[in-house]
Order: sequence, then C-alpha cells, then structure tokens
Amino acid sequence: MTVMHTDLRETTRSPVDYVWAVARISIGWIFLWAFLDKTFGWGFATPAKNAWLSGGSPTTGFLKGTGENALGGFFSGLAGQPWVDWLFMLGLLGVGAGLILGVGLRVVAVTGTLMLVLMWAAELPLATNPFMDEHIIYSIVLIGLALANAGATLGFGRSPIIQRNPYLR
Repeated sequence: MTVMHTDLRETTRSPVDYVWAVARISIGWIFLWAFLDKTFGWGFATPAKNAWLSGGSPTTGFLKGTGENALGGFFSGLAGQPWVDWLFMLGLLGVGAGLILGVGLRVVAVTGTLMLVLMWAAELPLATNPFMDEHIIYSIVLIGLALANAGATLGFGRSPIIQRNPYLR
C-alpha cells in the first residue's frame, strides 16, 4: 500500500481560501463577542447589572422572550437554569475561539449548528420569513467552513499538531 503525504504548509492559497478565512474569523468574533458581552456586561447587548459575573443569567433574556412562540413553553422553561447557562456560555466561547484560531472546525460546525438551530427553533414562527433567518445562514456557513478546511488559511489549521490529529481539524 502506498501512502501519499501532502505537506499542507506548502500548498498555495487562492483568493477563495482568504474569503473563507475572513468569514471564519468574522463569525468567530460574533460568537466570542456574545460570550464576552454576556460575561462582563459591557453594555452592548448585556447591561453590567445583568452580566454573568454579576449573577445574571446569559440565557434568561432570550429564552424568557420566547414564551409566546410555538416552542416557547419548552424554551422559556430552560431560561436561567445554571446547566443551560454553562452549556450556552461554553458553546459561545468554544465556537468563537475555535473559529478565530482555525482549529476544531468539524466540532465547531456541529456544536455551533446545534446552538444556532436551537435558537432558531426558539423563535418559531419567525416574524419576517416562513423559515429562513440568520441562524440557518450561519449554520450553513459553519458547515461550509469545516468542509472547506478554512482553518488552514489565516489560522492554525496547517500546524503540525492539527495535521497529526484529524479530530482537531
């Protein structure tokens, strides 16, 4: 059996690779910023008094507002649960950091898509479209980033550690 070895560090990058990389970093920043603002309450989406570090719940505002929606009873019941807060915040941090660093994009695509689809379901029925919103678009892009190996450009996806451990790609 012949095994072909490709050194990804020597592969040339196309403009499309850079577009995927910028998309990856940009969406990563959206996730990471949500984590930071909810943790510290910097006043963009989360006032200081509602910061996670001040005892606020990062899930209460969004999930309590879903009470009138189709699945609102289920989602509003999750609002403020400590385990839901922790899973949500770890998800925001992990997805954001993974995207910005360009590592673990397969895991990021799955976990990020799961988070986004749950947020999408919490808002059903949508106010401005029968089924499509930014949660679904971001999910599609996350999957595209993983399939395009977008961590290999402007990220650590080409590093030897990542290449030796496929689960980190």
